[in-house]
Amino acid sequence: MRKIKDNGYQNMELLRFTTAGSVDDGKSTLIGRLLYDSKAIFQDQYESIKISSFNSGCDHVNLALLTDGLRAEREQGITIDVAYRYFATPKRKFIIADTPGHLQYTKNMVTGASTANLAVILVDSRKGVIEQTKRHIFIASLLGIPHLVICVNKMDLVDYSQSVFEKIKNDLKAFASKLDIQDIHFIPICALHGDNVVDKSKNMLWYKGSTLMYLLETIHIGSDLNMVDCRFPVQYVIRPQSEEYPDYRGYAGRIAGGVYKPGDEVMVLPSGFTTKIKAIEGPEGTIKEAFAPMSATIRLEDELDVCRGDMIVRENNVPEISQDFDVMICWMSNDKLEINGKYIIKHTTREAKCIVKNVLYKIDINTLHRIKNDKDVGINDIARISLRTTHPFFFDKYKLNRITGSVILIDEANNNTVGAGMII
Repeated sequence: MRKIKDNGYQNMELLRFTTAGSVDDGKSTLIGRLLYDSKAIFQDQYESIKISSFNSGCDHVNLALLTDGLRAEREQGITIDVAYRYFATPKRKFIIADTPGHLQYTKNMVTGASTANLAVILVDSRKGVIEQTKRHIFIASLLGIPHLVICVNKMDLVDYSQSVFEKIKNDLKAFASKLDIQDIHFIPICALHGDNVVDKSKNMLWYKGSTLMYLLETIHIGSDLNMVDCRFPVQYVIRPQSEEYPDYRGYAGRIAGGVYKPGDEVMVLPSGFTTKIKAIEGPEGTIKEAFAPMSATIRLEDELDVCRGDMIVRENNVPEISQDFDVMICWMSNDKLEINGKYIIKHTTREAKCIVKNVLYKIDINTLHRIKNDKDVGINDIARISLRTTHPFFFDKYKLNRITGSVILIDEANNNTVGAGMII
């Protein structure tokens, strides 16, 4: 497996994961426990939250305060915004997206989960499987998150009962069987006391599986990226036109799929012209190959008219090219989606205007049934819609490539992002 070199943590894999769950399921406490038990916080940080916990009347150190950074979050004891945290162990680097559990903040979960390799979804052992749990699992499936970990939390409040855990596990297995979920794990935990978070629980000896931290450190993510279909959306054209580099022309961007090497024959879209790669440069100079998700600059042998929004691909492996396609949209705006409404659409580095031709159906989160007679799409609704763009887009189906298969819709009037879509 290729590993990305990073200053400070050389040759270490990066795992992005998101947490989700209903209100008060303990997401922030779990992350705080992960950070604390893995020795990833400084002493002054610990002392700060210790004082804050005392001031708020807690009889213990509230580790949730490590991620609940907004004043409104600390006052209400909930997560509102998406809180990102970075830490590392000797085995891996991690980026955590702590997303809110309220129904009205479902759109924030979509934001935090869009780039995740893994989703940790918490379930309150006392409440069992509720609508928000199903919503979060469905969104994780919709977003194509490769790995799903269900943490049944607050096991101390049900006397560490194995039967409670097994019932929740069986209920969610039945629900997940209807979705496109490849890898799912179940762990009984108590985030408050640390059971099965970093260290094995002494209160649940009946559980023979791994702890959450061990799973995060060892789960295989090397095959999550598409290394077959070469996709390089051009973000910026570099032309110094200086005395030192009078004829330099490079195309910078982030590789969305595949592997590129000097000498490879490539095609530039939308022109369709073919050429060869002359050289590839990374942050530290010339490199022998570049692969997803690296950022790189590609130089071509021929002087072609290439600009931002174009895509460099293989001649015998091109994406779909069309002005008409369907997306599964998660609506994020208080203003309802308008059929025949005009929006700005962004896809990789390409931007255009589009029109919503039709709403094909909405999804009932509880039953996963398609609601075909309801065209009314409001905030947090998930629906399949048909779009037509002003000029052709180069895309893959979302399940093949999460980068080239995703779009966002923007309101022309106020420039707000109103929808996140997965091309199907």
